[in-house]
Amino acid sequence: MKNESLTPIPSPKGEGSRMHSSLFILHSSFIISLVLLLCACGANNCPLESKVTCNYGFYDAQGTSVKYNDTITVTTLKPGMKTIYTYRKLGYKTVVLQTRDSSYIKNGYTETVGQTRRDTILVNNLSNANKVKIPMSYFSDNDTIIFAYNNISNRDTLYIAHDSYSNVELPECGTHRFHHLKTIRCTNSGIDHIDIVNPEVNYEGNENVKIFFMGTAE
Repeated sequence: MKNESLTPIPSPKGEGSRMHSSLFILHSSFIISLVLLLCACGANNCPLESKVTCNYGFYDAQGTSVKYNDTITVTTLKPGMKTIYTYRKLGYKTVVLQTRDSSYIKNGYTETVGQTRRDTILVNNLSNANKVKIPMSYFSDNDTIIFAYNNISNRDTLYIAHDSYSNVELPECGTHRFHHLKTIRCTNSGIDHIDIVNPEVNYEGNENVKIFFMGTAE
C-alpha cells in the first residue's frame, strides 16, 4: 500500500490573531472586574451610621434605666444675640418673626424690635424615651444644652467641655468630626446628677452620658 503523508490542515487566515485578540479582551475584562470589586469592597468598609452624636441615657436617681414620661425639648444656646420683630394688634394673635414684615404694619399691627438669645432646637417634644442623641459643636470647645420640660416650670442647663478633632477611616468615607468629653455639669430642676461614662463621641453609638433624673422608678 502506498504510504500517504499527512499534511497539517492550515488554519484559516487571521485565526491566530483573532484568538490573541479574544484572550486580550478576556484578560482586560477580568482586570476591570477585579478593580471594580476591590472598589466596592472598600466602599462597604465605610460605617453604616456616620452621624456623630453624643448619646445620653436616662436613669432614675438610684441608677435604674427608665423611660422619662415628661416631654422634653432640647435646645442649644449659641453665642451672640438675634433680632426679632413682634407684631401686636388688639383682638389678634401676637406674631413674632426673625425678619421684618411691613404687611403687618399696613394691616394695623404695631411693630416692636427686640433682641433675644440665639437658641436652636435640637430635639423637639421627646416623650416617653429612655435616651436621646444630641449633636455637638464642631468649632467650639464648650456646649450649652437646655432641657425644657412640659411638667416642670424651670429648665435644666447642661454645660459640656470637650475637644473636637477630624477623623478619616478611609479616603472614600470622607471626614467626620469626633469629640472627647472633658467635663459636664448641670442645674437641678429635673436632673439629680449627671455622669460621663464614655468620653469618646463618635458614630459607634455607645452611651456617653448618664442623666439621673430625680425620683425613683416604681
